[in-house]
Amino acid sequence: MNNAEIIELAHASLINTYGCTPLAFVRGHGAYLYDADGNRYLDFFCGLAVTSLGHGHPRVVRAIKEQAEKLTHVSNVFHTEPMARLASKLDHLFGDGRVFFGNSGAEANEAAIKLARRWGHGDGGRFEIIATLGSFHGRTLGTLSATGQEKYHQGFQPLVPGFKLVPYDDVAAVERALTPQTVAVMVEPIQGEGGVVTPHPDYLVRLRELCDRARLLLIVDEVQVGMGRTGKMFGFQQTGIKPDIITLAKALGGGVPIGAMVAKAEISAVLTPGTHGSTFGGNPIACAAALAVIDALEQDGVMANAAEVGGYMIERLRAIGAAAGNVREVRGQGMIIGAVLTHPAKSVVDACVAERLLVNGTADTVLRLLPPLNLTREEADAGLAIIERALHSSAAAAKAAKASGAA
Repeated sequence: MNNAEIIELAHASLINTYGCTPLAFVRGHGAYLYDADGNRYLDFFCGLAVTSLGHGHPRVVRAIKEQAEKLTHVSNVFHTEPMARLASKLDHLFGDGRVFFGNSGAEANEAAIKLARRWGHGDGGRFEIIATLGSFHGRTLGTLSATGQEKYHQGFQPLVPGFKLVPYDDVAAVERALTPQTVAVMVEPIQGEGGVVTPHPDYLVRLRELCDRARLLLIVDEVQVGMGRTGKMFGFQQTGIKPDIITLAKALGGGVPIGAMVAKAEISAVLTPGTHGSTFGGNPIACAAALAVIDALEQDGVMANAAEVGGYMIERLRAIGAAAGNVREVRGQGMIIGAVLTHPAKSVVDACVAERLLVNGTADTVLRLLPPLNLTREEADAGLAIIERALHSSAAAAKAAKASGAA
């Protein structure tokens, strides 16, 4: 089937929740994707920060193949070696953590919310969770209620009670919002969907201090920035603090659906048999893939490359933006990068796709880049050259439109 045939077939049967770009991909290799018409695209999107090692990474492919030939599923009524090994690995990476497996970031965050409430239930009945404006924690009703973006709430009210939203990067606002019912604070180290919003370096440090004083749990949503994207295994490690609970998904499975919540042992103890579950959580294939991802991060210099090449891209984008004149700010860390434009990002995204570079627009005016963590300098330059042309083209079009309006 070609692009048009696949797209027509999909649109005939799928619910239209995504507004898909009219492309149908059939294979990938490294930093590149190939569509059904044989065109090659440089991928600076990675399926929304999922394929962080690129496409068809040998470690991940081998792990999936070998595990699929042995065992695909038995349910959590029993044990499997891949699940046991991955839980042990995440336990040690976090430091004396206990792990719950799901299939997505939303499931991981839902588990964190339930754990916080269960913990608070035994500590005076506390249940309220403070989250932040601009955040994105998922699309279940629980995680949607913690998400600080009104556009995602429309049509789904009433939301789940027990959540308060305060400005991001504002510890004083969190403190003002505290009540005797408050049990936890839930934040992202960098707000990805919110526009690659990067807080002050001491934000998580001060939140940790506040949570300690007020006996609150600190939940850090690592779904988008975890697993090496900032140049460290977890985003919170850039600050030197340790949360009470973290959530993982996206890049954890290297392209295979998996989510995980990791919590301090003494907190996780309140979840006892029957209090929570997930049929496919800890699936052997997904866990085998995740173990291969962690091996690559730890043994192949991937995180160092993310920090080095990502830093280079941020500086190059700042120079390109200054010359183009339509970039207000470039922010991010490692391989999560946002260029804040003076106009909607869609025109730049479309121009990049036309030149076969996949990028993403978020928060209306933010061009978001989520390249593979093992992107080479040459691949970075190839993509940046396309972005440079797209930015100059959009700036020229904006000037022409302004001149036309003035006339």
